[in-house]
Amino acid sequence: MGGCVSIGSQSSCSSNSNGEKISSSCVLIDMFRHKRSRTTVSSTSLHNLSEVSNRIFTNGKSRSSCIFTQQGLKGINQDAMIVWEDFMAEDLTFCGVFDGHGPRGHLVARKVRDTLPSKLSTFLNSSKFMENVSNANCCNGNIKPDVADPEKDTSAEEGIESLWREAFLKSYKSMDKELRSNPNLDCFCSGSTAVTLIKQGSNLFMGNVGDSRAVMGSIDSNKSLVAIQLTVDLKPDLPREAERIKRCKGRVFALQDEPEVQRVWLPHDDAPGLAMARAFGDFCLKEYGVISIPEFSHRILSDRDKFIVLASDGIWDVLSNEEVVEIVSSAPRRSSAARILVESAAREWKTKYPTSKVDDCAVVCLFLDGKMDSDSDYDEQGFCSATVDGNALESDDADSSKPCLQRNYTVRPSEDNNNNDQYNRGQVDIVEDMEENACQNWSGLEGVTRVNSLVQLPRFSQEKGEL
Repeated sequence: MGGCVSIGSQSSCSSNSNGEKISSSCVLIDMFRHKRSRTTVSSTSLHNLSEVSNRIFTNGKSRSSCIFTQQGLKGINQDAMIVWEDFMAEDLTFCGVFDGHGPRGHLVARKVRDTLPSKLSTFLNSSKFMENVSNANCCNGNIKPDVADPEKDTSAEEGIESLWREAFLKSYKSMDKELRSNPNLDCFCSGSTAVTLIKQGSNLFMGNVGDSRAVMGSIDSNKSLVAIQLTVDLKPDLPREAERIKRCKGRVFALQDEPEVQRVWLPHDDAPGLAMARAFGDFCLKEYGVISIPEFSHRILSDRDKFIVLASDGIWDVLSNEEVVEIVSSAPRRSSAARILVESAAREWKTKYPTSKVDDCAVVCLFLDGKMDSDSDYDEQGFCSATVDGNALESDDADSSKPCLQRNYTVRPSEDNNNNDQYNRGQVDIVEDMEENACQNWSGLEGVTRVNSLVQLPRFSQEKGEL
């Protein structure tokens, strides 16, 4: 697995208008003091999110990103994604990918997509956060580079990072609490992953639960483009995750026919067999070690860093980090990168697993220089932009897809590569021709094997009081 973050060897300074060096923590403070977005998240209700012009969540592009999702062959698309530019402030961008699982996984993923950004905004705009940011007091207009105290600057930097960490942790906790108390959304045996980031200038803040992943394309010392994994897939095969689950009386073991896939089980029932250690929802396992606490990281970006890819495990199941970076970097147009990546993954699914149903895929490509193709190039590809009404393609009719969680057997790579037909480029969430027993998601195993995210529902899933 790739490492998470390292900021020690990278520059933590920016220049002000006079050419003087100021720390990234100063930039953050200045942002909250002076650069509020005209349309703030706090002033935007969940009912009119679709009217926000700088927020996209269906296939399209923004000023600095492109996003694409494609339904697999397993029922309703349970993946969700978002890019929100000018999030809270003019220089802030929020991105996220969410992969649902279970009978109501698609609804959980969309709920998290629509609600989590506003929760982050609420905590970041809170009086306590603002007071603590002001107390950092590293920018008073009179600090000169030759008299700046590196130790104080480092302390302020750590303080700002701690505040962002707290905001992510509180937001994720509040999100899970809201899911638990929602009377209209049954999350007992349904849940979602979440890999999210906020980019502000050269600062990158990330929160992650589950097995969706973030990878960055960066130029190394040999001037070669390399893949840097920014998040860790939080699965039960990680020793620290398994240890926590076992301390909470949950069980972790693999099935005989898929020994490489560790799963989470209830103490006295061989269910649900969740293939991840952290997730939103999945409340049947929350007392037994599965948590929604995100793994938080902060990274200082450099000019060598070119783009970031967030994707659900439908991509990582069949493509390596290096292959993903290569595909994105070689796309003829930046605005087509996400689509081309999804189509490449779909072809790999049919090649490597010809007897398997292709998984849902969702991709966000964020280009760190903030540049994108011209609108004329974009229109030639048949996309709809964020300002065109392309945000009404989702269906909440879960019953039409008849979700099923009966266990399938692991599918091994096949030597028969004849089934490499062009994948059907369907629109998002078109469910008419999908098979009935198809609401299954698969955990990312670097393309080695394919497994259900859940094996089966607990015997008492319809009688929650017995838990």
